[in-house]
This record gives sequence, structure tokens and C-alpha cells, in this order.
Amino acid sequence: MGSPQSLSEIDRRVVAAWAADCAERVLAAFESEAPTDPRPRDAIARTRAFARGEIDAAAEIRRRFVAGRAAHDVTTPPAIAAARAAAQAAGVAHMGAHALGAAAYAAQAAGLSRPDHVDAVRDEIRWQLEQLSPEARTALRQLPLLGEDTAGPLGPGLLSRGVLGANIRAIQAGLR
Repeated sequence: MGSPQSLSEIDRRVVAAWAADCAERVLAAFESEAPTDPRPRDAIARTRAFARGEIDAAAEIRRRFVAGRAAHDVTTPPAIAAARAAAQAAGVAHMGAHALGAAAYAAQAAGLSRPDHVDAVRDEIRWQLEQLSPEARTALRQLPLLGEDTAGPLGPGLLSRGVLGANIRAIQAGLR
């Protein structure tokens, strides 16, 4: 049996579109520092292609780390978070829980990009929740709450701590 964080392929395709929307919204934070690096934009485009059924999961699983490597080639925190949002979106083909990682990193990038706006992260999460289709909301509700299952991105690790963990908890609370 697979992890409860996986979701069915149909559900992964549904939440991939939302994850791509979240990542694309903060892509400018990456591109302002690295305008000629296509990796995060390409990851978002591939995530959308996966959502439309144009790319199979196996093909995307092999490429899911490409955008994450782009985060190592930039220096500003918003650019790093934006690249990681794109990488998490690409990871949805492998495991549906990565959609929450994409949204959490996108919210972090939004907050880091607007340090003078105290509600930037909250506003970004509100926008993200408003973009959810009923099908995506239903699919994301199937995921275990952060920290309840250790077999995936929602288990102990980077996504469960600090700002990212707080962002995922806020998103999951908004799903209920």
C-alpha cells in the first residue's frame, strides 16, 4: 500500500494545477535575480502539462529535482523560496502532498518579497485557498494533517518546521 500522502493519479493531476498556480504567482521573485535561468518556469510548465495529462507521472518523477537545484544558484531568500515552490509543484507527479509544499514555499516567497507587509503570508494563503477548485479541495482534504504520517513530505522534516510548517498548518486549516 502506498503512502496516504500520495493521492491517486487523478487527484495528483487535479492538485498539480493548483500547485503550479501557487508557484507561478511568486516566480518573479526568482526571475528578478536569475532572469536567464529557465528551470523553475519549466518545472511549472511541466506541472501544468502533467495536470492536463500530457506528461505521465514516471517522466515527471525523473525530472522533479531540476527546479530545486535552481534554488542553489540564487542568493536572496525570496528567490530561493520561489525556486523551491516550483520544485515542490513538480514533485506532485510523485506525491500529492508536494502540492502543500509548493503552496507553503510560495507563501514564504510572498512574505519575504514584501517584508514591510505584515499580512503578506496570510494574504497569499487566502489567495491560494480561493483558487482551489472543489475537486482540488476534496483531494487535498484526503491528505493527513502535517506530522500525522511520516512516509512523505508531511512527515518530520523541512516542511513540518518553522514558517513552512506554519504555512501548511494554515492551509490545512483553511481546507477544513
